[in-house]
Amino acid sequence: MKVLCVGDVVASVGRAHLRRALPALRRQVGADVCIVNGENAADGNGILPGAADDLFAAGADVITGGNHSFRRREIYERLESEAMLLRPANYPDGVSGHGMCTVDLGRAQLTVINLQGTTYMEPLDNPFDTLDRLLKEAGNPRFCVVDFHAEATSEKKALAYWADGRVSAVFGTHTHVQTADEQLLPKGTGFITDVGMTGPIHSILGVEAAAPIEKMRLHTPVRFVAAEGPCRMDAVLFTLDDKTGKCVAVERFQVE
Repeated sequence: MKVLCVGDVVASVGRAHLRRALPALRRQVGADVCIVNGENAADGNGILPGAADDLFAAGADVITGGNHSFRRREIYERLESEAMLLRPANYPDGVSGHGMCTVDLGRAQLTVINLQGTTYMEPLDNPFDTLDRLLKEAGNPRFCVVDFHAEATSEKKALAYWADGRVSAVFGTHTHVQTADEQLLPKGTGFITDVGMTGPIHSILGVEAAAPIEKMRLHTPVRFVAAEGPCRMDAVLFTLDDKTGKCVAVERFQVE
């Protein structure tokens, strides 16, 4: 099984590039499933129903979220009703949506879990314990991929080692910068600290540079606006052994 995971899509400019780049890459690598992080897919931040429709139309089988998943109330109903539209599973009970789904490929099923880190982020439920609970609920699936939306690289790697041998792959999102540490962990889990971003190349994490610079220099409120210009789609492909569910290869992509 081949699972293609795509980095955080930023605004309408990122969605437009996803529509251009994803179908060809998916065909090129022969991906069976495509997971796209869409928590910044709306202009501004968050995700709106129309943005979710764009990501699915571009080729996403599953859309994962993060700390901006609840920025737009218009998406709350879709989070409840759309099985393949996820938000982090370790939000408290009573929050709209769900953090785990299963993609049925006929010959096999892939479980996708979405978690959020707590280091330098919101004090959510413990992601390590949440992962254990979800794996038990899912019956310890053979094929399982985790999107860990977290700030600290150490927390991302810690969760990957915690899950090593129990899930097929863990990929990090949130920092919008693709890392060069793709690897196979000792017990067979594929890992990358951050898959990267789908959005403008000449930007600060997808945003026009002037506003973040002003905020960092002057510490005054600013309005972030998505940058324009040429874009890149960052992605990672996990190849999973059909018999064991273990990861046998990890490959990074950057598509302009």
